[in-house]
Amino acid sequence: MADKMTKEQRHRCMSRIKGWDTKPEMLVRRYLHSRGYRYRVNMRRLPGTPDIVLRKYKTVIFINGCFWHGHGGCRYFVLPKSNTQYWQEKIERNKERDIEKRIQLRLLGWHTIIVWECELKPKNRHTTLLALEQTLNKIFLLNNSVEVTAGYPVVEESIGIVAGKE
Repeated sequence: MADKMTKEQRHRCMSRIKGWDTKPEMLVRRYLHSRGYRYRVNMRRLPGTPDIVLRKYKTVIFINGCFWHGHGGCRYFVLPKSNTQYWQEKIERNKERDIEKRIQLRLLGWHTIIVWECELKPKNRHTTLLALEQTLNKIFLLNNSVEVTAGYPVVEESIGIVAGKE
């Protein structure tokens, strides 16, 4: 099927697609803020300019659009019928760049979480947001866990309650 728009119309339409403050991003931000999480948005100093940065948790969150980041197996990721090779190459480059930036962040000591646009559809939204919060709590506990050093022995005491005859 041929494209119904002229090349100029398509260019104008595509150039107006926002890169930040998207609806899925705003959903996640509102949820995190309502739960008491404080964050920075689109921090350019970090590789990949993460959508949400939680410094306290040393964690970044990317909210990826299923089309632009090639979410495999997702019904919202369908290659356009026109100019297929261009779109396939572009999305592959996006996926490679995403992996590269996640590796760079990991080497800097950051945890990365990816939330897909389809996971924030009304049917799955509640489950996804609860899972995100649970993941952040696990990361916080992991980052702030106290390790037992060799100098302090671990003493395990078991206290048993025995009901005796009187």
